[in-house]
Amino acid sequence: MNKNVFSEIVLNSTDSLYHISKSILKNDADCEDAVQEAITIAFAKLHTLKEEQYAKTWLTRILINECYHILRKRERFTPFPDYKEETEWGLEDYSELYQALFMLKKEYRLTIVLHYLEGYSVKEIAHIMNTGTGTVKSRLSRGRDKLKSILEEENVYGII
Repeated sequence: MNKNVFSEIVLNSTDSLYHISKSILKNDADCEDAVQEAITIAFAKLHTLKEEQYAKTWLTRILINECYHILRKRERFTPFPDYKEETEWGLEDYSELYQALFMLKKEYRLTIVLHYLEGYSVKEIAHIMNTGTGTVKSRLSRGRDKLKSILEEENVYGII
């Protein structure tokens, strides 16, 4: 794959990459850093991409790894009280569904975002997350069930 084709893929995927990073990282600045670093890494290792048709999937996998790298680095260097204050974000700025999505465990949240918001197939998600298709299907099912119960519970308390 040449660099011009890859640049086109990156330009067409920026919103998607941001949504994926947002499903792992809550801080907007961290999301931007993760996307930027993932693009830089992918560009530098473009020669290792074996099949052009999987370029976006490959880039997504790099982004997810970079997001987890940022989380590990933050946990290592930031004391918990400071980290909690840094990651507080105004929930009132987001829809109820988005707020409920952030109440899910990371693996459910990421799987749901990849499938329903970004349109990846179960097989593609399994490849991206280095897991089996059965695991992806169960995470989607459990994530939907958990999301439904969160939204119903919030509705009972008058939040929605």
